Amino acid sequence: MRKRLDRADSTIRIELEYLRACLNLRYGRGNTHVWTPPASKPRSRYLTKDELERLLAHVKATHVRLFIILAITTGARMKSILALKWEQVDFKHRTINYAPAGRHQTNKRETEVPMNTRAFLALEEAARGALTTHVIEWDGKPLKSIKKAIREAAKRSSVPCSPHVFRHTAGVWMAQADVPMQKIAQFLGHTSTRVTERTYARYSPSFMQDAAAALDW
Repeated sequence: MRKRLDRADSTIRIELEYLRACLNLRYGRGNTHVWTPPASKPRSRYLTKDELERLLAHVKATHVRLFIILAITTGARMKSILALKWEQVDFKHRTINYAPAGRHQTNKRETEVPMNTRAFLALEEAARGALTTHVIEWDGKPLKSIKKAIREAAKRSSVPCSPHVFRHTAGVWMAQADVPMQKIAQFLGHTSTRVTERTYARYSPSFMQDAAAALDW
């Protein structure tokens, strides 16, 4: 039924895991059996810095360019960036709060992150011409999706990408710079480091180096 509704296997897996948890709570663990699809393989597509520069060179719309910059520099999800309002941007302390007070937190947690210089300058410029309360706007209105604009930019630049590729790129770049997995998990809003390590540890130059060194003689 869920496949007929064009739901992804990862979405079906999460829904079935929730169902299994409910049944276990009602009937006791081990008394029920719910089949789930296998876990998805970790994403592997990410952008190099040269690819990102080539992509941005083919982006003319200022709101699309700002979205890409925020997606890379904060690692936030598309919906969080499109929902971002200026009141959540703290220029004084150089932070962006993707989880303002009063917003319901789902299992896809959001967090407060620092702005690096590139994000700060891009937001400062955008703020001077803002027409709405939303950071990402077009024709005086907030956007519900930016996927089509990203697809078109990807086609023009021959750089395959999507909004989630930007988020994955942020995680990979942090891992490549040997940022600790705990910090990457907190930055990306992961609920635990288990997902972070499974996805990004292989990109870290020093990950398990001490373990390999212990086996030398």
